[in-house]
Amino acid sequence: MTTQAALAVKHRDSIKLSGVTAIGYHGVFDFEKRDGQPFITDVVLFMDVSDAAQTDDLSKTADYGAVADTILALVTGEAFDLIETLTSRIAEKLLADFPVLDAVEVTVHKPKAPIQVPFGDVSITVYRARTGTETL
Repeated sequence: MTTQAALAVKHRDSIKLSGVTAIGYHGVFDFEKRDGQPFITDVVLFMDVSDAAQTDDLSKTADYGAVADTILALVTGEAFDLIETLTSRIAEKLLADFPVLDAVEVTVHKPKAPIQVPFGDVSITVYRARTGTETL
């Protein structure tokens, strides 16, 4: 099996956590930073869950409760002008704090963005991988 094929097989496992909601103070306008608004985060955590499944051991997987806490802390923490920055910081922090992860996909929704026309949602999605797994 080629290295690329081996990596692709490894990343068929994932955990999805959807709809983590918190009030954040992100935006380019002063009122966004002052008043806050809801941000909704979805993540896909890519890893090999074989060891966790075989041993039934939480320490061999990503504790999605702890993942949710990490997301909450970042959304409610330091204010950023752009949700691109927030989304990237969440991805970087998850990879740093959860060594079992090979890659993450993070989507942050800003459903109350200050847009003057009717719209359903604004979101950004980033994908970040550890070195050596970028092509997955």
